Amino acid sequence: MGDEKVKEEAMRMIGMFQVLPRLVVFDLDYTLWPFYCECRSKREMPSMYPHVKGIIAALKDKGIDLAIASRSPTADIANAFLDKLNIKSVFVAKEIFSSWTHKTDHFQRIHSRTGIPFNSMLFFDDEDRNIQAVSKMGVTSIYVGDGVNLGALRQGLTEFTENQNASEKNKQRWLKKYSQNSSSSEKKDLK
Repeated sequence: MGDEKVKEEAMRMIGMFQVLPRLVVFDLDYTLWPFYCECRSKREMPSMYPHVKGIIAALKDKGIDLAIASRSPTADIANAFLDKLNIKSVFVAKEIFSSWTHKTDHFQRIHSRTGIPFNSMLFFDDEDRNIQAVSKMGVTSIYVGDGVNLGALRQGLTEFTENQNASEKNKQRWLKKYSQNSSSSEKKDLK
């Protein structure tokens, strides 16, 4: 499936969801491309997984911001590859640095830079430990075994919607309980 066909399918898929993330964050190694940057040379021409370019184009066309969170020790190579692939400019934040924090520092920086709440973010990564840590921050996080593809996008949008719906239900429950408690305490005050 070519980039344009993938983009069309991704656009159709995104259009099926009423609630969308404000920011989609991608890991790089084995998420957008099938290798580790530190094992490559800046002089090489990198390639991405087959669906990546079409998915990125569809998200941008739908007005969803994009960012990168990568624990790569070779940010220079990662940035060179993003440049060569002509996608560097589509990302509103690029946090590419070595870290032992399972990307929580990356997400703190992304949040500081964009002002977007964690629960309005969708994240794709190939390492389960990053998925677990970032999920605890409130980010909908999707494990990708074979890179980002249309199936992962569908799963991500579905889980994001489910998380938003659960959050809204909890908020409504809390508001109802709070308003009942406050009106019963107001009645006590009137007596």
